[in-house]
Amino acid sequence: MYDFDYHKPKSLDDAAKLLSKHDDFKLLAGGMSLIPALKLRLARHAGLVDLGALGALKGIRRDGGALVIGAMTPHAEVAASAEVARSIPALAVLAGGIGDPLVRNRGTMGGSIANADPAADYPAGVLGLGATVVTHRREIAADVFFLGLFETALEPGEIITAVRFPIPDAAAYCKFPQPASRFALAGVFVARTAGGVRVAVTGAGPSVFRFPEAEAALSKRFDPAALDGIALGAGALNSDIHASAEYRAHCVAVMAKRAVLKAREAGAR
Repeated sequence: MYDFDYHKPKSLDDAAKLLSKHDDFKLLAGGMSLIPALKLRLARHAGLVDLGALGALKGIRRDGGALVIGAMTPHAEVAASAEVARSIPALAVLAGGIGDPLVRNRGTMGGSIANADPAADYPAGVLGLGATVVTHRREIAADVFFLGLFETALEPGEIITAVRFPIPDAAAYCKFPQPASRFALAGVFVARTAGGVRVAVTGAGPSVFRFPEAEAALSKRFDPAALDGIALGAGALNSDIHASAEYRAHCVAVMAKRAVLKAREAGAR
């Protein structure tokens, strides 16, 4: 690990000021991705700005037709929240399947989506539900937030404060996890919303993405059978030591049908 300065501001304003003065400072949320990268010297930053003391960035609340989750809320709290279970149970299931107990208790929603790992679970929930990412400067729609591999629409020094999720009519998340890391080899989040059906895929490509063909079919008939014959092309998908692009394409088709079935069951209750 390289040397760095460490700062733990007591307010959001103080954190923003530190970032505005130092272009080479990095935000630290849960640290589940950043700390290992620093330890292995895969990343180097002049300073870290730890958001752990900012209680205002934590918490879960219902706000009319939306569920608002603070950026520094740990995955374990989302998974165990009665409010999440009432409002968007699929999101509680997603959070409960992230990594292991250590990761779920230390990792945060804001840190996860800011990092934009191509195999992370939260990006599928954010994009699948058509959420809004709230920062200390503005609001960013999910459809324009994730830009590519570890790339988002966040500007330098911009801090995520919360994510606002519209309450869907029904939703579900299913993934095929890599056995050791629990990252998604392929994960599919399906949501039936007032604006139509949304299908988001994580783990299969360089970044989370929507599946328009599946959305069109499910908008006509929200049933797993509606996806018969609909498949992703493998050409743009990831291929690595864990799975080939063709295998991931097959997994997406299977996970999508399972997610639709779960969403139908949840919506019928």
